[in-house]
Amino acid sequence: MRLRSLVWSALAPALIAGVIGCSSGGGSGTTPDNTTPAPTAAPAGGATTPAKFDKKTLKITLIAKSSTNPVFLSARTGAEAAAKELSAKTGVAISIDWETPATEDAQQQAQNIAQAVNSGADAILMSCSDAGKVTGAINDAVAKGVPVMTFDSDAPDSKRFAFYGADNKDAGVQVMEALAKITGGKGNVAILAGNQNAPNLKLRADGVKEDAAKYPNIKIVGVFNHNETADDATAEVEKDMKAYPQIDAWAMVGGWPLFSDALLKELDPAKVKIVAVDALPQELPYVEKGLAPVLLAQPTYNWGYKSVGIIVDKIINGKDVPAVTKMDLVTVDKSTLASWAKQLKDWGYPDVDKYYPGK
Repeated sequence: MRLRSLVWSALAPALIAGVIGCSSGGGSGTTPDNTTPAPTAAPAGGATTPAKFDKKTLKITLIAKSSTNPVFLSARTGAEAAAKELSAKTGVAISIDWETPATEDAQQQAQNIAQAVNSGADAILMSCSDAGKVTGAINDAVAKGVPVMTFDSDAPDSKRFAFYGADNKDAGVQVMEALAKITGGKGNVAILAGNQNAPNLKLRADGVKEDAAKYPNIKIVGVFNHNETADDATAEVEKDMKAYPQIDAWAMVGGWPLFSDALLKELDPAKVKIVAVDALPQELPYVEKGLAPVLLAQPTYNWGYKSVGIIVDKIINGKDVPAVTKMDLVTVDKSTLASWAKQLKDWGYPDVDKYYPGK
């Protein structure tokens, strides 16, 4: 199954109100994301906004890594849902301008930042394919009065005002810990690592390697990079399995090949085990059939939903917001598969029942 055949171009906008949202804290420290409350709106008593913000519209340009990656389409859906809710609550018409490259291209992202500024964006929300290539553009936008927030993949040396996402080094550690538990602390492990220039993925791969060093009977066969599509990632796994037939475990710092069912046909769950970050509907059969006994889910919908809430708190509500808000990963295994599938349905993901019929 090719990724583009998956039905992701029109994620359903109907979502359960109040399921998740944005925590607002004073200061510039790190705020954990242990719960999912609703995004903070204007003060009670009607659609009023602080005097500092006197515009009737708020345009947020959303620049993710790739418009063909389902995780970013879910972030777009969350952003649009939050914009709709907060428009009603604040009296400000909040819009999401989707300006994401079709495939990963940091230079195109930088150009899109400049274009967003020139086209009148009030704020920019982005996931950085290569922090080094976009930091200058971020700083230029901020210098011209357009605040920038990052999610998923940060540009920490830029002048962005906030970041929302997982602790990526810790995410890699969690992947390795889950894999070590499944394999009994032994095996030949390959790391599937996506874009070699993506700062979040490099940190995750580092976390896997550092944690693996604790286990004398685990050998890291290699770190394998690839374009972040299901087809490219699947081809990379198939190529590496032929080159290194001793591989019996995969630490995937992203779930790219699991967006296709190809590896379900290619790999034997009795011989190979996978732990991966992300748990979208297409990936659920990998848990059910035992090839990926554990997935570490990023609530990717929250990337958009929660981040828009943080932007609204800063710009419309005039609040101090944390410089970093941590997104906690959710462990998905056979014991939690049904409840996670329900959560995905509540967030408006299409075709959950297609991949995991209600049990």
